[in-house]
Amino acid sequence: MRVFVTGATGFVGTAVFRELIDAGHQVLGLARSDAGAKSLIAAGAEVHRGSLEDLESLRSGAAVTDGVIHTAFIHDFANYGPAAEADRRAIETLGGALAGSDRPFIVTSGTLLAQRQGPLATEEDAHNPNFPRKSEDAALALGARGIRASVLRLPPSVHGKGDHGFVPRLISIAREKGVSAFIGDGLNRWPAVHRLDAAHLYRLVLENGTAAASYHGVADEGIQTREIAEAIGRGLNVPVVSKSQEEAADHFGWLSHFFGIDAPASSALTRGRLGWRPVQPGLIADLNAAHYFEHAADAVPVHG
Repeated sequence: MRVFVTGATGFVGTAVFRELIDAGHQVLGLARSDAGAKSLIAAGAEVHRGSLEDLESLRSGAAVTDGVIHTAFIHDFANYGPAAEADRRAIETLGGALAGSDRPFIVTSGTLLAQRQGPLATEEDAHNPNFPRKSEDAALALGARGIRASVLRLPPSVHGKGDHGFVPRLISIAREKGVSAFIGDGLNRWPAVHRLDAAHLYRLVLENGTAAASYHGVADEGIQTREIAEAIGRGLNVPVVSKSQEEAADHFGWLSHFFGIDAPASSALTRGRLGWRPVQPGLIADLNAAHYFEHAADAVPVHG
């Protein structure tokens, strides 16, 4: 298949297009910059210049391919509403270009957006309407029009070498403050997945996914945030401390809202439907690797 990948130069997208190329697919990658275009060419992908805000570039890229994987998102937390709206428009445009065909369209969402009904968020839980990001609503609307759209939810930590999401930000805060902290008793849980396992799941959904289905790219169902803080403390050789809810906002900034959430999630249905089996190191094992402490970038999450 010839696959159009948005976010192809990002942390998740680069792993996705490498997974696709290694499996014999062709990749047309969206690139905003000359540097991004060069990196795609070097990795064996074709280049399609454009951006999420250039709807014509999205339309023309989707029109000439056999399927679309949408991993891109504008991570501007100071202007999250407009970023979410840009994502919605992009999804509508990409899906519209696939109308009248059976070409697959995979829309990226996050497990944090699931409205958990049981002990673990599952693929059958609906999107939480209180979140401004409307990726899943847009995908469902496309499905109602007969477009073969499905949703792949990623956990708050997609980890691995080159990570620039939540965990490196926690490391950066711990380095700056001189302590690695958790909130309250630190028993709230985060799901996680290695980016290479996530990339493999994108390919399985592309090749064998069902229209209007939701899939969970979850390897670790729920790691206590205290464990994450302890792993960071070991890596930086700094004390590990608890912060109250009142102290958390000052210590973590905007990240306090996310780090305080209890959001365990399951991928049991995804594994059963597609035979997906994560094989890469879990988050704590990955945190014990030196690469996470060579440099912790001030970055923003790649999803959710």
